[in-house]
Amino acid sequence: MITKYEFEVLYLAYNNDFKNQRHAADTLGYSLGTINNTVADLVDKGLIDKNNAITINGEKALEPFAVENAVIMAAGMSSRFAPLSFEKPKGLLNVKGEILIERQIRQLQEKGINDITVVLGYMKEKFFYLEQKYGVNLVVNADYYRYNNTSTLMKVLKKLGNTYICSSDNYFAINVFNSHEYKAVYPVQKHSVSEDGEYYASFNKQKLITNVTIGKGEYCMVGHVYYDREFSKGFATLLTKEFEKLETKTKLWEKVYVEHLDQFTMYAREYSPLDILEFDSLAELQEFDNYYINNTDSKILHNIMDVLECEVQDIKDIVAIKDGLTNTSFKFTVRDKNYIYRHPGVGTDSYINRKAEAFAQRVAKEQELDDSFIFMDEEEGWKLSYFIDDAHTLDYHNDEEVTIALSRIKALHDLKLPGDFEFDIWAKTHDFIDAISERGRDDFQDFDDLLEKMTRVYKLTEADKFDKILCHCDFYDPNILFKNSKMYLIDWEYAGVDDPGVDIGTFIACSDYSMEEAFDILEKYEGRPMSKERLQHFIAYVAIASYYWFIWAIFQESNGALVGEYLYIWYRYSYKYADKALELYGE
Repeated sequence: MITKYEFEVLYLAYNNDFKNQRHAADTLGYSLGTINNTVADLVDKGLIDKNNAITINGEKALEPFAVENAVIMAAGMSSRFAPLSFEKPKGLLNVKGEILIERQIRQLQEKGINDITVVLGYMKEKFFYLEQKYGVNLVVNADYYRYNNTSTLMKVLKKLGNTYICSSDNYFAINVFNSHEYKAVYPVQKHSVSEDGEYYASFNKQKLITNVTIGKGEYCMVGHVYYDREFSKGFATLLTKEFEKLETKTKLWEKVYVEHLDQFTMYAREYSPLDILEFDSLAELQEFDNYYINNTDSKILHNIMDVLECEVQDIKDIVAIKDGLTNTSFKFTVRDKNYIYRHPGVGTDSYINRKAEAFAQRVAKEQELDDSFIFMDEEEGWKLSYFIDDAHTLDYHNDEEVTIALSRIKALHDLKLPGDFEFDIWAKTHDFIDAISERGRDDFQDFDDLLEKMTRVYKLTEADKFDKILCHCDFYDPNILFKNSKMYLIDWEYAGVDDPGVDIGTFIACSDYSMEEAFDILEKYEGRPMSKERLQHFIAYVAIASYYWFIWAIFQESNGALVGEYLYIWYRYSYKYADKALELYGE
């Protein structure tokens, strides 16, 4: 086995780039003495001749180090790169006249690396053409939206050997790939300022990585990475074992490597900040590629330009906001004013009526329940609003805020506004039951018992013959904002005509109130003690709302969105308030 020094000098000769010892020393970053000793050893072993040309034996010595293949990870959404990544995968951006992932594929193929596998997920169909155009292999990671890139590596474990692992959204200004590599290696760039979330490597004189810290350091790990066979074998074994844990599924593969650093040999290779680039925002892309300063293919940006009557260069300070299970949004600034753009989530049109939302949103603005609203496209589902700076969500235990919120929703209910669109919480509950049944998620022991109990409760409320009126239908703390004492009731996407109990039921179902506190809330809403008939009706709707959100949560988790503890809370409240309602009804 040749040494690292011998490999690097031999590889220079293999590429006909060994001009002389001084040139080799400057190119490789070693002392002239080290290069002279290495050359002498290579000549003695018959791997290069006295003219520094590689011999047949030298070529054979390089064979174990030949790169076998490459994996390009292209499954993720890259949500930080809003809004362009909302419309197409980041790897398909055209940067300085080239598609990012196509540039990578060509650079790999230039080095003789033709066995290339692209792992897809988000908008996967947009990448399919690569198979015909470049002869690459395509693999789909169906878990891309709920797990991290460890799940992508799990899809290609059998491909790992002497393998490059690449990210589709990197731009390599130079060809960073080699036909041969000595050992596992990760590119690094020297940073003057550390960035949160970035990985920083420490290494010895031989560039062997000895430690990695997150969020603090000098040499930032960037771009692609190379696994040699030894690294691939060990890491595949480790990842297979660790991936059984949910916490591993949500980690970057680099985090798993860092946690077991002492088990692996990996070197650092320094690059200029101009050699490997990753664009984390539209502003960074505009700085690199002037085309994006005055032009864009983004329909989202054109929507903003049309509504706000601005130019693309006026849209600044874009920041993605992960604020919901159903949509993606981003904040931005135009002419010193802050706005928020809501982009409808994939598949939400199957259970959200955007025409109903647009109608309700206009009513909310008229009634001064949400004067942050600017415009909504009821066909496509996108919405533009003012961003409410320095606002906070309702505190369920702030008596003043709760009183204001309940009085405002009661005022809306008292208007008894009609509408053209029904919400119908019970019908929607059954729609979700059908959906989770198809996926086998209704197979738990008391499913039928709970459904039977909730059906009894719902029939009792229908017999009360309450008017069906315009309701918010998602009335709980994240959608109730306060700035000073002014309240904003936002996110009307579930709004429609239904029983007013839907709003109050949801409000209580999403709280940590005790039963006694729930009774107090109903009195605050009513403005006086509730009659027995209204009390039993609204308590029943806490149960109905809890059950609806419980079934909805199962549906969301069947799609990979983690709802968390609310799923159990809504299950428990379904029983708790259903039993109380039946008691109040005298059943």
